[in-house]
Amino acid sequence: MRAEVENIAEQIKQSIELLRRHLDYDQARLRLEELNALTESPDLWNDAARAQAMMRERNQLESGLAAIHTLEQDLSDTLELIELGEAEDDADVVAEAEAALKAMLDRAAQARLETLLSGEADANDCFLEVHAGAGGTEAQDWAEMLLRMYSRWAESKGYKLEWIEESPGEEAGIKSTTLKISGHNAYGWLKTESGVHRLVRISPYDSSARRHTSFSSVWCYPVIDDAIDIDIQEKDLRIDTYRASGAGGQHVNRTDSAVRITHLPTNIVVQCQNDRSQHKNRATAMKMLQARLYERELQIREEASQAEHDAKTDIGWGHQIRSYVLQPYQMVKDLRTNVETSNTQGVLDGDLDPFMAAALAARLGNAPES
Repeated sequence: MRAEVENIAEQIKQSIELLRRHLDYDQARLRLEELNALTESPDLWNDAARAQAMMRERNQLESGLAAIHTLEQDLSDTLELIELGEAEDDADVVAEAEAALKAMLDRAAQARLETLLSGEADANDCFLEVHAGAGGTEAQDWAEMLLRMYSRWAESKGYKLEWIEESPGEEAGIKSTTLKISGHNAYGWLKTESGVHRLVRISPYDSSARRHTSFSSVWCYPVIDDAIDIDIQEKDLRIDTYRASGAGGQHVNRTDSAVRITHLPTNIVVQCQNDRSQHKNRATAMKMLQARLYERELQIREEASQAEHDAKTDIGWGHQIRSYVLQPYQMVKDLRTNVETSNTQGVLDGDLDPFMAAALAARLGNAPES
């Protein structure tokens, strides 16, 4: 067996061993057996919050153990296939197996990265806000491009998207929007995307075809469990209602059903207009407010919290986390990790994993060597 194949196989084995240690493999198997027995209890859902927490833990353990088992079995099968192909001098079989082994190395690296998503709320669903910066139509169009980029990324992960609110631009694009992105580790992946995103391009709205720089901000925060108690005093809230706005159709109605809630002590503002019922919109907005306050507490515990807050409140020069340059050359570069690519269209179509992975590793003090 060639040295390159042996080297790749050894890297995969090391990744599997790291996964085993991170999961505490033997204890995880015992805990999964215990949870499987508990979930068969007819009284399980008498306490919905506890049941949800148990099911989530069960699914996470099941997923982690399955990832290890699959990698181990696939590695064994592929190495046997390579040996068989070499013994029978079948170059096609060997080439196909070696390609599968290289793909497995990427899977193992992805699984190792998943182990970094062990924060308090990393496994939760996520609210994602996009806000256009100063610059009128150009910035609003950029905000809509970012919305499309994250929607494409979420769809590629199999995540569910739910529209919460949107304020359209006067001529094109959007002033702001909020999405709920549901799926395992949605917040864990997206939390490093909070900040200002800078676009440089030839403006399609400039008759002189001049180059423009635009800014929009992205803000991500976790959907919190009902079991997490966030104390919100009614006296600290200002609640406003207004008519839903949007491109038309089901999101527009003629009653003041949209709800905006301002938390006065922190000046956090949330709004919801995705339902015709004011009562339902208010309930969703309160959940968003709880999530924002919870995220605020999590941010306080981290050294980068103040920088991220500044990035959200000042959408302009000196606060961006990533630059997207379409003219005079093609380049997307993350200013925190220096990860860059010339495949700008791929990034705008949702290929964000390399940027998220590097930012996540750096945030947790495990930045990969360059």
